[in-house]
Amino acid sequence: MKIYIFLISAVFLTGGCADMSSHQNKQNMAQTMQVDILKFQFIPAEITINKGDSVIWINQEKRQYHSVWFQQPGTPEPDYFFPGESFSQKFDAVGVFPYRCGPHPEMRGTITVK
Repeated sequence: MKIYIFLISAVFLTGGCADMSSHQNKQNMAQTMQVDILKFQFIPAEITINKGDSVIWINQEKRQYHSVWFQQPGTPEPDYFFPGESFSQKFDAVGVFPYRCGPHPEMRGTITVK
């Protein structure tokens, strides 16, 4: 009888640990957030993500090219991308990262990484 109870306890404990580990892994998994570019806007213009997450910008325009430029001293403007194309970036540092479209400086957005 004692062995039977011990075996049942071991099965429940093992299952519980696996579930806890699985839950923690899901919380630690990096995600990719999407920003659409349409009608000369970043949609959404402001997003908050976790450290290690990525953002993908998708050009949904019909004819217009854009760029995603995290304009800091010495950072060259990245290549333009055209309708149907995308640009992605992973964020490994905590902070606030403003960006703009190179050819359309009125288009602005912000990525907040926590």
